[in-house]
Amino acid sequence: MESIEQNELPDSDSCELQLAQATPQECAQIWSSTSVSWKDALTVPVYLQEQLLLSDVPLARNGGMTIWILVEKNLPPDHRRIFCSCESFLKHSLMTDTNCKVENVIIHGIASVFCPLEYRRRGYAARHMKELARALCKWHSHRARVVGSVLYSDIGKAYYTKFGWQPNASNWHMEFPPAKLPGISKAREIAEDDLGELCRRDETIIRDAMAKPTGRVNNFVTILPDLDHMLWHIAKENFATEQLFGKRPRAKGAIAGLPGHQAWAIWTHRYYAHPNAESPNNVLYILRLVVEGDESANVPSSRRENGFRREKQERQVDSLITVLHCAQAEAAEWQLNHVKLWEPTPWVQDVIAKSDISHRIVEREEDSIASCLWYDEDNGRDAAPVWINNEHYAWC
Repeated sequence: MESIEQNELPDSDSCELQLAQATPQECAQIWSSTSVSWKDALTVPVYLQEQLLLSDVPLARNGGMTIWILVEKNLPPDHRRIFCSCESFLKHSLMTDTNCKVENVIIHGIASVFCPLEYRRRGYAARHMKELARALCKWHSHRARVVGSVLYSDIGKAYYTKFGWQPNASNWHMEFPPAKLPGISKAREIAEDDLGELCRRDETIIRDAMAKPTGRVNNFVTILPDLDHMLWHIAKENFATEQLFGKRPRAKGAIAGLPGHQAWAIWTHRYYAHPNAESPNNVLYILRLVVEGDESANVPSSRRENGFRREKQERQVDSLITVLHCAQAEAAEWQLNHVKLWEPTPWVQDVIAKSDISHRIVEREEDSIASCLWYDEDNGRDAAPVWINNEHYAWC
């Protein structure tokens, strides 16, 4: 690329700049630029195919995904310089208030914020994020009230705070080693066709929990772990594993126990590097973990109870441990280096701490920092509600 003289570039605060939506040709240009950072184990041409695929999965369809660009107003589409870009995803969510009213709302998920190297350190990313904060508060508001937007920072906690996205109160996960363990025959694999029913059951559990008396907590909110979210992760997984191994993982998770007392995990395989590479650091992410009857789930910390009545606890513990062992076995089979579970409930934490499952707790300080900007009913910035279920299914 030819060098760009500084005096040829507009100031970041110029009125000639605007936030716009990318054309298909501009999307291809963006993906070519971002491939250096985000292609993982894929080649650049294959990464471009993956991005095209992910732009047409259920989460992205019907306006669910928008690609935003900072450009000059006076230039036509496909002939304008892209100073910064990002994606946003419409995420169906729930919010409740002190009167236990549960409302269907929208949270926008922001991903892939990228400024090309030749345009960095000129304030374009800052301008882009300021414009985006204003745009998203009304984006798709005809569908439901927009209450906020979230992003997952890989550059620490300070940068996005300047534009209103505050780090969530907690950003941590449990990490388990891959292992082939006994007892997993008590579980069954979750197939892709099983996901819809499990997500519907999960949503019912969440709605019931959120409708209970709130105690001292004001508003709290969750992004729904719906089928569209799971299929987005699985589409990415299926594409990568087909390229790397010529096959797809059959199991999309594991479930154990009898109905009404079950535990299940939905997971995804993520290959940041080829398994044969030096120090690949690939991960089996547990997207969502559900234990039926866990009363410490789907509620803010001030409302959490001990989890179970004593007579129920033994079988629930057995189901949970079985499911976690299945995740470890899946990671071992598919040459993944870690199993990661984001922010399990207090009851799950307690069970794991008392078990013989090898694990460690990781506080994230630099990467995948869930950060939130909340809007009030007049589209201004609002005090933060309590965000529950900060789990990997919502990551984008």
